[in-house]
Amino acid sequence: MAKTYSDGEVEAFVAERKSLPPNWRGRMRLRQKRGHEEGALDLVGDAGSEFRVFLRRNTVNVLDFSIIPALRVPQSNRLFRLRRYNGRSHEHRNIIEGNGFYGFHVHMATERYQEIGTREDAYAEETDRYGDYGGALRCFMKDMGLDAPAGDQPGLFPEG
Repeated sequence: MAKTYSDGEVEAFVAERKSLPPNWRGRMRLRQKRGHEEGALDLVGDAGSEFRVFLRRNTVNVLDFSIIPALRVPQSNRLFRLRRYNGRSHEHRNIIEGNGFYGFHVHMATERYQEIGTREDAYAEETDRYGDYGGALRCFMKDMGLDAPAGDQPGLFPEG
């Protein structure tokens, strides 16, 4: 059975400070795949938690993208999706709340959705905090407590 994390544990993982490696821009550079670009970056938090960030952007539809910070579940090969910053390319429905929307949105891992057997990050909220991939990347970096190396300019984000 998969490990269930409480909402408090999820928030602690999100809040845990994470330092970006000196070569983070190059490692986050998106690489061409069939119909999209993707990239990944491994991070370690100040409390020792291990994370992997997945970045994906459609090469045709600029509104179709995802940025997914995930926790590496200790003593397993499982990744637990903490958040998912999505574009405005599809309708999202929250099955417990029974509501839906078509807009930029952020998925969040919740205990309630884990308990009913859905994906941990099945719940989402619509957002006006970003309107494109670059804005979503900035929100992700701020929300996830990422620290750029000393002397780095955190305002300059990789675009691919």
